[in-house]
Amino acid sequence: METSGFAHWLIVVVQVFAALFLLLLAMGVALVLVTWFIDRNQTSNSVLRNFPVIGHFRYGFLRLGEFFRQYLFSSDREELPFNRAERVWVYRAAKNAENTNAFGSTRDLRAEGVPFFVNAAFPALGDHHVEPKPLRIGPYAREPYDHAAFFNISAMSFGALSAPAVRALSIGAAKAGIWMDTGEGGLAPYHLEGGCDIVFEIGTAKYGVRTPDGRLDDDKLAAVCAHKQVKMVSIKLGQGAKPGMGGLLPAAKVTPEIAAIRGIPVGQDSQSPNRHLDIANVAQLMDAIAHIRELTGKPTGFKAVFGDMRWIAQLCDEVDRRGIESAPDFIIVDGAEGGTGAAPQTLMEGVGLPLREALPELVNMLIARGLRQRIKVICSGKCITAYDVAWAMSMGADFVNSARGFMLALGCIQSLQCNRNTCPTGITTQNPRLQRGLVVTDKSEKVYHYAKNVMHEVGIIAHSCGLDDPRELDRTHCRVMGDDGISVPLEKLFPYPQQAARM
Repeated sequence: METSGFAHWLIVVVQVFAALFLLLLAMGVALVLVTWFIDRNQTSNSVLRNFPVIGHFRYGFLRLGEFFRQYLFSSDREELPFNRAERVWVYRAAKNAENTNAFGSTRDLRAEGVPFFVNAAFPALGDHHVEPKPLRIGPYAREPYDHAAFFNISAMSFGALSAPAVRALSIGAAKAGIWMDTGEGGLAPYHLEGGCDIVFEIGTAKYGVRTPDGRLDDDKLAAVCAHKQVKMVSIKLGQGAKPGMGGLLPAAKVTPEIAAIRGIPVGQDSQSPNRHLDIANVAQLMDAIAHIRELTGKPTGFKAVFGDMRWIAQLCDEVDRRGIESAPDFIIVDGAEGGTGAAPQTLMEGVGLPLREALPELVNMLIARGLRQRIKVICSGKCITAYDVAWAMSMGADFVNSARGFMLALGCIQSLQCNRNTCPTGITTQNPRLQRGLVVTDKSEKVYHYAKNVMHEVGIIAHSCGLDDPRELDRTHCRVMGDDGISVPLEKLFPYPQQAARM
């Protein structure tokens, strides 16, 4: 009887599964027929009209292609924006793992634009790494900022980034002794959580310090800068991903918390203006810098993408008229290679000078006008490895900021979904289920190790060049491969101008 009962039960289970299979099969056939009918009769897509149903496979493969190429088909040096070799270098640095290779480099050392550093014949004995010395920013501010670390976290907003990502960056930055730029999204409690130094960015929408009509609210700004961790204020004029266009935070990312911090409505797209409402020329920019520096007591400068450099000459003229103390305390030059912000492809790929041109032009302008010591130069734009950073310092940067480098340290896999709220690593999403994958205690350590290892290896390069401080790197210490396969000194490609004397 027991055997007969079990057989009966088994038959029932098989019948249920058979019925479910037939139901699913029928639903599948119905779905295919409906899709075929829709595809065949729509008029907007020729492929689907001619090849109903199966035409959808083309678009599926198109979407999946970028992921398959990343893992299966591209060589270590082919991918953009960052190839596998670059990403692996960052991952190893973030894990504090051994970062040595055997049997020679896979980098094509004959390719145009590849930098080489000129080693000294007799470098100093002792440690093969040199530590940077503190540099003062904002000597005329009430609270000047002395900072040694030359590699820091670039502007990334809470809202664009998840709360766990911001927390991990803050904690890791504090441990590494580097600053963290808030981005234009306002100051969140997660920025302050780790105890790191903060650069507060004022974007064109003035998130976090805005009046209802989008003007600057002095009381809110004073309250933000009352935090001891806030060391500098940066006025964002533009960013590399989208010069001349304001940022867009999709409605899916505008949670009640983000809306409260930014001062905007919940659940609506938030589009920043393409420029500050109160800054339409150089004189107004200088007025804004003076006002914010006086109000907050903090060193104040601006961030921009450069195209026509003549307005920097006008800025220098304005400093001559107003006095040396009126100059911006720093300028952040962002190259057209910038990319953490979602942007139209046209702007991302076709507008603004790349960093390799903008940085030396800015530095040369400041040298020629006798302002190089007064105005500190910070650069950002695709600098994620030690030799990227060393190259930027050779060009004249005092500090180098990185955004995507630290995203990779957090675990970014370059899935290219930053603007879709579907980031699989929990970095650029407000979806709690996806954020769960980012463990703050683990990722903050990776942020710390990545920053320290980049600076350590830049120090190794400086020591190899016979220098006592990485900031002593200049254009005499670096050569760049030309199109004829022969390297050219940076000082020949970008000669130093004659420095003007200042009273």
